[in-house]
Amino acid sequence: MMTGHWLMKKNQVSVDLTWTDVGGALVWMRKQYEANRPFEREDGRQAYAALDVQLEYAADVLPRGVDVCWVYYTPSKNLFSLSVVCCPNRFHPEISCPLPPS
Repeated sequence: MMTGHWLMKKNQVSVDLTWTDVGGALVWMRKQYEANRPFEREDGRQAYAALDVQLEYAADVLPRGVDVCWVYYTPSKNLFSLSVVCCPNRFHPEISCPLPPS
């Protein structure tokens, strides 16, 4: 599934997960990361990009309509997945926003 297709899941829309400002999305992304940290390698090497690098990238691309997805394993070996989907979506402009800004 393409990330833009999440906009068609109208029954999963929530006001508290809809932002008109990138800053709100970045705060939410940081909270999710901190609550679900990625596992750390035993050899001390970094397995995933650092949080600041990921947030910097998100801050750069979200205003341009590019969706952001983070996927990694947690210490308990669970797969964590986070997506922020832009609306209107750059790649799916025909899909309407399920909860347009007021």
